Amino acid sequence: MAKAAQFIATIDERPAGFTNLLADNIQAHWQGLLIEPYDKPHQRQQLSSAERAQKQQLANEVMNSHWRLDNDVLYFDGNGTSLVTKKHYGDFELYLDWKIEKNGDSGVYLRGLPQVQIWDPGNPEVEQHGAKKGSGGLWNNTNQGKLPLVKADNAIGQWNQFYIKMVADKVTVYLNGSLVVDQQILQNLWQPKDAIPQHEQIELQVHGHAVQWRNIFIKAL
Repeated sequence: MAKAAQFIATIDERPAGFTNLLADNIQAHWQGLLIEPYDKPHQRQQLSSAERAQKQQLANEVMNSHWRLDNDVLYFDGNGTSLVTKKHYGDFELYLDWKIEKNGDSGVYLRGLPQVQIWDPGNPEVEQHGAKKGSGGLWNNTNQGKLPLVKADNAIGQWNQFYIKMVADKVTVYLNGSLVVDQQILQNLWQPKDAIPQHEQIELQVHGHAVQWRNIFIKAL
């Protein structure tokens, strides 16, 4: 497989045809994640339009308290809940930069499903879960794609960049230009016997740790 584009340092370097999901303000493209159990796609489907709107208003209030956009960098303060795209995506290409602190833990949900893993490879508390292998794996898979092919994380406190491509139910991930997941099927953690959603939101997952994001660009395929 051809090597993905290397680091995108600025907004002006974004690839042609990609939408900047951090343009203008957070609210332009993002909203808060609904509280459990409606953080899961199949549970959200049970809500009426009125119920969903009410729960979304509450989720957005939480978002506005803990997420901020400053000089094209998106900051999460370590409290509150995940951020999700307003638009649902099927097949897509996605670039995004992320930076965590020591022992940080985060991730990227694809079509509402966990997750492309982000964590500190040196955190002893998650060593038994495969953290030493690095970030970028489809951690909730039971086997194939669960752990990255290579460790490609930059040092804690430095920026990292994902390139993620999803077509049908298969996911490819590059971390800092290195292939870490090669066309592996994303399993449906929430409903193992069912196919994954064809279109759903993308989520910036948080676990009670401060995280920074920038250069989030997406193109629907």
